[in-house]
Amino acid sequence: MTLVPARENVLAWLSDRVPAARIKHILGVEQTAGDLARHYGLDEAKARTAGLLHDLAKYFKPQLLLHMAQKEGLELDSVLEAHPHLLHADASAIVARDEFGVVDREILDAIAHHTLGRPNMSQLSCTVFIADTIEPGRGNTAQLEALREASWQNLYAAVWQTSDYSLKYLLETRCYIHPRTVLTRNWALQMARPETGNSTKQSIKQITS
Repeated sequence: MTLVPARENVLAWLSDRVPAARIKHILGVEQTAGDLARHYGLDEAKARTAGLLHDLAKYFKPQLLLHMAQKEGLELDSVLEAHPHLLHADASAIVARDEFGVVDREILDAIAHHTLGRPNMSQLSCTVFIADTIEPGRGNTAQLEALREASWQNLYAAVWQTSDYSLKYLLETRCYIHPRTVLTRNWALQMARPETGNSTKQSIKQITS
């Protein structure tokens, strides 16, 4: 069993399945997640591995994503069934496990949580969640630069601000919003602002339990 697959094998696999522009994004996430992990004293190698593997299933067809999710026993809801693309994160974790022998749960969770997030996700998962949005190839808008600055100050604040950034885009484009994105945002906001009190913490716990 392999903890970290050979990087050249992953890149060769990706080169046959995703466009060059997506590989550039993947390499940006790999680098950014590793940098954030090192900054916060986390396992840099795990963060880089999760970043490298996070979009393995990005271009899988919708029916394949649904089939993989059903076979894995993942909970599906109306949003995921209507937009199977949102399952590409979970499917990428499955490919990382089955194709590349990754068995480390923290790495697999970081891959699976990079799109929608999840309340109570690990700090390593947070780095990949953030890196997916702020990696250099995403652009240099004022909003992104603010997110990049926030990512070095407080990991959880960066998660909720990244969630807000995504929610704003989804609202403006009238796209479906998966409830997990909102739950992730509220959880991260509480983690970043513990002074909001136990009542807020308890209400979030009730929602996410």
